[in-house]
Amino acid sequence: MNVMVKGNATWGRRKRSFEDLSDAEILAVAISNEEEAARAYTEFAESLRTEFPDSARMFTDMALEETEHRHRLIDLFRTKFGETIPAIRAEDVRGVAQERPAGLVKALGAEAMRRQARQMEANASRFYHLAASRTQDATIRNVLGDLAVAEAAHEKTADEIDEKTPPTEGRVQEVEDARKRFVLQIIQPGLVGLMDGSVSTLAPVFAAAFATHSSWNAFLVGMAASIGAGISMGFAEALADDGKLSGRGTPYLRGLVCGLMTIAGGIGHTLPYLIQDFWTATIVAGVVVVLELLTIAWIQWRFMDTPPLAAAAKVMLGGALVLAAGIAIGSS
Repeated sequence: MNVMVKGNATWGRRKRSFEDLSDAEILAVAISNEEEAARAYTEFAESLRTEFPDSARMFTDMALEETEHRHRLIDLFRTKFGETIPAIRAEDVRGVAQERPAGLVKALGAEAMRRQARQMEANASRFYHLAASRTQDATIRNVLGDLAVAEAAHEKTADEIDEKTPPTEGRVQEVEDARKRFVLQIIQPGLVGLMDGSVSTLAPVFAAAFATHSSWNAFLVGMAASIGAGISMGFAEALADDGKLSGRGTPYLRGLVCGLMTIAGGIGHTLPYLIQDFWTATIVAGVVVVLELLTIAWIQWRFMDTPPLAAAAKVMLGGALVLAAGIAIGSS
């Protein structure tokens, strides 16, 4: 198809109101949306083809349907307005939903891609319903209305993936593999970071608190220990394993998750020392420590299949020993 796109969208220009768009511009936005949807679904399919073939086939089929919609829209545009399509996209129009970049969604895994597909199809259906109500051209309204119905059907397809890909052995294995990857790539590094941040920073924070009886000094030590531990743990996790052989995913994501959770674990019982009264701050910090340790035990039970009582007993014992060491050193 020798269809030309007129001009290029310019950065920084003011967004147009949807109500001010001409029929030609509405069709141009629709064509752009279909192109981006087909591209995103193709990327999703390629990323899932090896490990999740059923989901990959679904996204391939959806990409082909979006391409068919694009051809239909371009044929309509050529008939009505000629060969030159205005350079206007969804991001140039106020009120038109913006989709997350495909690369970001892919990094979050198969389930995130399916959720994104459902959202994209819902957004597309709403767009076509609104666009159809805006035009007075019977042919254009008919095509846009048909596409609104088709996109709503796509949303149902993405939402009810099991109807299109029955729960065969392969599909069941997909779900189990997805759960394992989520645990390996997100939960495990996050749990390691949370445990390190929550437990390893107890000693320096409470040692500083009982040595100086100054809430501010304890706060400064806690912040330094938490941020330092977060940076250290993040780099350690990212550099320890590239994920290719272990299947633990991209090291950058694991390092980021581990580092942030380490910082969160340490800052949790550090923030109470913003309270000026030392004993009040210490009591609140102690309560936060208990909540942190219970959270760790819950994660171990929920995602690692660790018996709840055993998980709670282990983290409580470890936390108590480190806390006691910090208080003893600070009080000596």
